[in-house]
Amino acid sequence: MCVVLSFFRGNHLTGFCCREALLTDGDIELETLDSSLFPGISSSVEVHSGFADEQAQTAQQVLSAVQTALSRFGASQVTMVGHSLGAALSLLDSVYLPLHISDVTFRTIVYGLPRVGNQAFADYVDAHATLTHINNEEDPIPILPGMFLGYVHPSGEVHIQDSGEWASCPGQDNPSTQCIVGDVPEIWDGDESEHDGPYDGVEMGC
Repeated sequence: MCVVLSFFRGNHLTGFCCREALLTDGDIELETLDSSLFPGISSSVEVHSGFADEQAQTAQQVLSAVQTALSRFGASQVTMVGHSLGAALSLLDSVYLPLHISDVTFRTIVYGLPRVGNQAFADYVDAHATLTHINNEEDPIPILPGMFLGYVHPSGEVHIQDSGEWASCPGQDNPSTQCIVGDVPEIWDGDESEHDGPYDGVEMGC
C-alpha cells in the first residue's frame, strides 16, 4: 500500500494514490459515509463498505499532506489520480477533501475505476466533482460491482477502443457499445489482462 503526493512546477499540485489493486474485497455492501469524515453528506449517499474502510485508514494523513503541500508550494489546484482500488479511493478523496479544504480547485482523473457507490453517490459526484474515469478496451473491473447490487458510475467516462481511439461516454453507465457497459455487458465478456492498460502507452502497476 502506498500513497504518493507529487508536486509540479507552477501553482498546480497533483496527488497520485497507488494501492495494491484488490477487487477481491468481499465488503461489497453499501453503507453511508462516516459523518466525521464527510460532514453534511446526506445519508442517502452510500458507498462500497470495503472502499470506505480503506479510505478512512488514510484520510487524515492524506488531508494533512495536501494541506501541508498547499501551504508550502502555494498551489491552487489539486488533481487526484489513481488506478483500480487506487481509483476508487481517489474518487472518495475527491468527495472528502473539498469538505475540509476551501479556495482550491479539485479534479480527479482515474483509470480502471470500479463502481464505488449508489445512485445518490453518483449524483453527488456529478454535482460536486470534476471527474474523468478512463477504461481500457474490455477491462471487466469497471463493470464491478454490478448495477443489480445498486451501484452506479458517475459521469465522465472515457473508453479506449480496440482501435486505440478514445471515446467520450456522456452520462452515467452509458450503454453504448463504444462505452464500457455496452462493450463488456457481462464479466465473462471482459479480459482482465487489459485492466493495467496500456493507457496511451502507459502500463499501470504498483
